[in-house]
Amino acid sequence: MSLPLSLAIITCNEEENLPRLLESARGLAAEIVVVDSGSTDATETIARAAGAKFLKAPWEGFIIQKNRVLEACTQPWVLFLDADEALSPELAASLEGLFAGGAAPEADGYWINRRTWYLGAWIWHAWYPEWRLRLVRRGTCRWGGMDPHAALEFSGKTARLPGDLLHYSFRDLEDHLRRTVGYSRTMARSYAARGRKFQWRCLLLSPIFAFIKPLVLKGGWRDGWRGFVIAGVRMFDCFAKYAFLLEHERNGKK
Repeated sequence: MSLPLSLAIITCNEEENLPRLLESARGLAAEIVVVDSGSTDATETIARAAGAKFLKAPWEGFIIQKNRVLEACTQPWVLFLDADEALSPELAASLEGLFAGGAAPEADGYWINRRTWYLGAWIWHAWYPEWRLRLVRRGTCRWGGMDPHAALEFSGKTARLPGDLLHYSFRDLEDHLRRTVGYSRTMARSYAARGRKFQWRCLLLSPIFAFIKPLVLKGGWRDGWRGFVIAGVRMFDCFAKYAFLLEHERNGKK
């Protein structure tokens, strides 16, 4: 019997990732809701074949798109998933156990730990543990934060759910770098929209901490060369967003 749960997914050209996600959650939820922003591949066909409610909406940012999919959900509970993620067997079992016997979950929201596959191996330190609030009682939250880093604005009691959410993040290093540039530019625009001003100390010092945090504080060096790559790209990401903010301010003065 399906759980009183909506799977909430946003997509754009996810024909490679979506089948893995849908297979990992097959038969689990009473409803699958997909909001798509202009896919030109087989994403719609794959989603509809799995019985998903498939809606189309123009891309206006992560926050708006995630709230659109939330509003389209009808079940008492919502599980937010990215198309490049999948439920581990342990996580699927935890979800089933949470609703076993028709019992009502004690909390209003559940944190789920995400484990990332990167350049041919699981990352156990630099990006792990990574607890994300993903399972919520409908009506307790909205998406907020700053694009591209949307965050759930939630009110209620929370708990942690056993089992990992598996994240198949980047196809290769080029994909990682290309998307990092896009995220950095978007973050700079979000800063500017909120009136945040460029400061040289952020451009010069923040990237250093951004390198140290995953590599040293989270023990990313134990992930081997991948940990150093992750730290290096994170440093570049931090430098780029402030450099884009500087560019935005200088162009705005012309």
